[in-house]
Amino acid sequence: MALQNVAIITDSIACLTKELVEQHKIEIVPINIIFQGRVYKDWVNITPAEAYELLLKDPESFKTSAINPDDCFEAYRQASQKTKNIFFITVSIQLSGVYNVAITARERARTELPGVDIEVLDSHTATAAQGFVVLAAARAAEEGKSLAEVVKVAEEMREKVRCLVVLDTMRHVYRSGRVPKAAAQAGSLLNIRPIFKVSGAVHFIGVARSREGGIKRILRGMHDKVGLKPVHVAVMHVYAPEEVEKLRERVASEFDCAELWITEFSPVIGYACGTGALGLAFYPED
Repeated sequence: MALQNVAIITDSIACLTKELVEQHKIEIVPINIIFQGRVYKDWVNITPAEAYELLLKDPESFKTSAINPDDCFEAYRQASQKTKNIFFITVSIQLSGVYNVAITARERARTELPGVDIEVLDSHTATAAQGFVVLAAARAAEEGKSLAEVVKVAEEMREKVRCLVVLDTMRHVYRSGRVPKAAAQAGSLLNIRPIFKVSGAVHFIGVARSREGGIKRILRGMHDKVGLKPVHVAVMHVYAPEEVEKLRERVASEFDCAELWITEFSPVIGYACGTGALGLAFYPED
């Protein structure tokens, strides 16, 4: 294997599993989760499932806070001990301020980490769709590509990857700040399952009257995008392990999967989605 001379960093909203992070030597900068005054690091000292248990226990005491520049700088500093080329891929700037924080930390790094070249890329997405952009970069780095080449690979993946999500309830979407609480409660009473796509921001694309109807809708959406091509897929869930396994089986039976794995939504996203949400992040092979 070629010498990897580019370090890859991302935030925990990329929803990459521990196994993928370790396999591809990806550095994760976690979002902070605050519960009853205690701070947890997303995916580091608390798993998504553990975070959802806290959320269900006392929703009013569950909060999240953004990455700070010190966290980003520390990630840069640690990476700089291994290589002088660093690439940070962030969640969409339309969904979080991580990109701006990463840029701020880079300015500090230019003074305190001389000779280190840092690129920061807005993935234009979130969840495992962002994760696929990160994986593309990490795999290119493993092939020994230069920093410029790795950035180009990530930019190309950014244009291909898609994300579709179906919620099991509208009850909690007001927490995102994008839906009024009264509208969310009304939708919950009507048993509406909203369907979204993530492309830059989160876009509402329809509703279903049942979980099965919502699942069929996102599967059909993936069929429309990939056709008969081999496809790379991440199947995502919010505290719904049995349902996500069934969805994984359906994806495996209906598509020619070149890559297929299960992951949990970061609690930062799941906080607004509510438990039971399911999603697909995917892209077709060329």
